[in-house]
Amino acid sequence: MTPATSPEPGPAAPLARGLGWFSIGLGLAELLATDATARLVGLPARGSHRRVLRAFGARELASGLGILANPGSAGWVWSRVAGDAMDLLFLGRALDEKGADRTRLLAAMGAVAGVAALDAYCASRLGAPGQGTAKAADRGIEVRETTTIAAPAEALYVFWRDLRNLPRFMEHLLAVEVVDERRSRWTAAAAAGVGAEWDAEIVEDRPHELIAWRSIGEAEVDNRGSVTFAPVSGGTATEVVVELRYAPPGGRLGRAVSKLMGDDPARQVRSDLRTLKRLLETGELAGSEARG
Repeated sequence: MTPATSPEPGPAAPLARGLGWFSIGLGLAELLATDATARLVGLPARGSHRRVLRAFGARELASGLGILANPGSAGWVWSRVAGDAMDLLFLGRALDEKGADRTRLLAAMGAVAGVAALDAYCASRLGAPGQGTAKAADRGIEVRETTTIAAPAEALYVFWRDLRNLPRFMEHLLAVEVVDERRSRWTAAAAAGVGAEWDAEIVEDRPHELIAWRSIGEAEVDNRGSVTFAPVSGGTATEVVVELRYAPPGGRLGRAVSKLMGDDPARQVRSDLRTLKRLLETGELAGSEARG
C-alpha cells in the first residue's frame, strides 16, 4: 500500500505555507541556538531542557518541510497542533522548576497558545468540506505488514477475534472493552502523557479467514483495518496479513503526538506482529483460547 494522494492546495494553502516557514524558522532556532531559545522562554539551564528543545526543533523542521511539500493537506498542519500541545505541556511543567523565569514562561505559553489556535484554524479549513480534501480516513497513513506464524489459521482467528487479546501484543494499545458481538471500545497510549479512545465495529467477519473493523462515531483516532489468515505449509502455519489506515486526529491528537515522538507506523506493526508470533509460538495461546 502507498500513502494516500495529497489533496490539491485550497484557499487555506497560503496560510499553511506561512506556518510551514514559521515551523522551519523555529526549528532552526531550537536546533542551532538552543541555549538562547531556552533563555528567551525562561527555562533554567539544564541538559535535559537542551535535549528536549533540540528534539522539538527536529519536529518543527519535519512539520515545516511536510507542510511546504503538501500545502493542501491537513495532516502536517494537524501535526503542528500536536506539537503545540507538547510545547504547552513541557513549558507548564517547567513553571515550578528551580531557576525558571515564570514571567517569561507564561508569556511563551501564551504565544504558543495563540499559534496553536492559528494552526488549528488552518488545519480545520484544509479539512473542511468543499476544499478538495479527502475524508479523514482517506487522507491518512496506510500500512500493510505480513508475517508467518507456526499455528493453524483457526487458532489465530479465535485468538484475534477475542479483541481483549489485542493489547497483549499491540504496544500502544492499553485496553479493548468488548461491548457486544460487533462493537468495542479501544484505549491507546501515545506520548507525553497523551492518549486516545474510540469506538469500533467489526464490519466483516469470516471465521478462520478475515476480520475487518473501523472506528465509529466521533473517533479521536479515525481508523480502519483488517487481518487475514491464510493457511500455509499444509495448514500447520498461517500467513497473517494486517492492513491499517490511520487519519491524523484532531481531538486529543494521540496518533499525531505518537508519530511526532518518532514512531513509524509500519515499524510498529512489524514489531507488534513479532510479539504476536513469539506469544503464539511459545504455547501461550491455550489460555486465551479457553477464555474465548
